[in-house]
Amino acid sequence: MNDLVVFGGPVPTYLIESIQTQLKPAAVKPQGVQAIRFTGVQAANAADVPESIRHGLANEQLDWAVVPAGRTLNDFKLIVFDMDSTLINIECIDELADFAGRKAEVSEITEAAMRGEMDYRDSLKKRVAVLAGLNARVLARVFSERLLLNPGARELLDALQNANIHTALLSGGFTYFTERLRIELGLDFATSNELEIVGGKLTGRVVGDIVDAQAKADTLRGLTQEFGLSQDQVMAVGDGANDLLMMAAAGTSVAYHAKPATQAKAVHAINHGGLDGILNLYPPQS
Repeated sequence: MNDLVVFGGPVPTYLIESIQTQLKPAAVKPQGVQAIRFTGVQAANAADVPESIRHGLANEQLDWAVVPAGRTLNDFKLIVFDMDSTLINIECIDELADFAGRKAEVSEITEAAMRGEMDYRDSLKKRVAVLAGLNARVLARVFSERLLLNPGARELLDALQNANIHTALLSGGFTYFTERLRIELGLDFATSNELEIVGGKLTGRVVGDIVDAQAKADTLRGLTQEFGLSQDQVMAVGDGANDLLMMAAAGTSVAYHAKPATQAKAVHAINHGGLDGILNLYPPQS
């Protein structure tokens, strides 16, 4: 049996009535702040929700998901995140390119890669090459001046740590940022690409193997095995094509403000609210 959770703002009466008529929930329960859980709905997954309801929810800018009844946050033991535009508000490489006066050019490549229109490895090499000759001190400036956590990230991470859930940052970005976030946020693990620095300047290359979609998925599987977990105890959160293999390797996937192709393959999508919306889908045990 499944529940339909609607959250992110007041739910209009016409939508509540439409959901009751078409999905025939066993009960309607207020949940937390501006969230409603329709329990025991006649829907096996998000695709079973009628188009008229989905359209109404989109018009009201409400997030929603079909979730297994009774499942809580504590049923998960590992949650992994993409970094750029998922856990944080920026694409770090685009902001670094801004210091080289080439942000627009690099952002266009980033967007194409996130949509899955360009091989990630090739796109990364092209973008990193633009950074050649930049003073390495721009890394610190991007971190301190431009990088913010996305809304709800701290609330979500606090809940995960209170529930003793392992957390990891699996990123195609750069170790300068992932390692600082790992330490600052108390994450258990982080992996990403290392920018080569020689004589205090970026060379326009990365050190070692590139962390791409396959590497992220392999790392997730490795962590799952290391912690002795089953696939259904793992959640992955991402936003772009480079996250799809990682998300497929998890039992539950969440597309956060993601590209359409990523949303289409995710179990859940959050399009309007913050990352703490995950706590509406899977509330912590009280």
